[in-house]
Amino acid sequence: MRKFTMTAAAAAAALIAPLAAQAQDQGSECGEVSITQMNWASAAVVTTVAEFLMEQGYGCDVSVVPSDTVPAVTSVAENGEPDIVTELWLNSTGEVFERLEDEGKIKRVAEVLKPGGVEGWWLPAYLVEEHPELKTIEGVMAHPEWVGGRFNNCPEGWGCRVVNDNLVRALKLEDSGIEVFNHGSGETMATSMAAAYGDEEPWFGYYWGPTTPLGKFDMVKVDLGGYDEAAHEANQNPDTPDPKVSDFPAAPVLTAVTTDLEEREPEVVELMSKMTFDTDTMSKLLAWQDENNASAEETAVHYLTNYQDEWSGWLSDGARERLSKLLDKS
Repeated sequence: MRKFTMTAAAAAAALIAPLAAQAQDQGSECGEVSITQMNWASAAVVTTVAEFLMEQGYGCDVSVVPSDTVPAVTSVAENGEPDIVTELWLNSTGEVFERLEDEGKIKRVAEVLKPGGVEGWWLPAYLVEEHPELKTIEGVMAHPEWVGGRFNNCPEGWGCRVVNDNLVRALKLEDSGIEVFNHGSGETMATSMAAAYGDEEPWFGYYWGPTTPLGKFDMVKVDLGGYDEAAHEANQNPDTPDPKVSDFPAAPVLTAVTTDLEEREPEVVELMSKMTFDTDTMSKLLAWQDENNASAEETAVHYLTNYQDEWSGWLSDGARERLSKLLDKS
């Protein structure tokens, strides 16, 4: 566990530091609250923003618990904590989360990312502007030379690799003259996109968000013909004998709280129920973080000082008053 600091951004620290004492002086009654920080970049930003608002706006004593999806849900099941689990990807928790809901131990309060986690097959916008036919998979397959004759696929062992392999079979993609290139790591996928974009060369492949590349590069999602729930579910099985074509649905990404926290700190739960980031905005924040070699704390400061119109609406009247000095900078 760690306590929130703003030392990474000195200018913002000078503005924000006095607010903790102000929150205490104004008599907030919030007690101890624990929140997860999942081990990926967007989750660190979400947690750091939430931690700041709870501490400085509501006067809470916040503990951050480094975690991952399955361990976090397991901890709630076994120990009833942490109080808040955020950036919870529902498609990774299976029946465990739903069982905890049914048992009354946990409650989903918000979609922390809207429309959620995005997945798909993408092309650079400059390529689609030059060849509008490429907006659809039929157009891509009719003109493989326009996309460089290559599909950039996920590494072995990733869930998207299984789905993509089934889609490649269902579409008979290779018969159209498009080679499937299986990357060895997520880093090489990102690097290949960046290199192509920098030279305005073709790039065609799978990617997901929120991520730095989708925040940094203007990419267009290829229309695969609509989402078919049964087909998409079957495509997640590597042994599906006759895969069908389906686009990727947005993955629900939630904030959930324990029912105990809802009873103890209803104002905090109300805050978390309103705390939602647009997926595109989060990708842009990650791109800013990468371009500035910034920490999660610096990225949170960047968000708090540049997106007041978004987060000010999450606050109670008391928290808004305590954070008025920061809001006055908008």
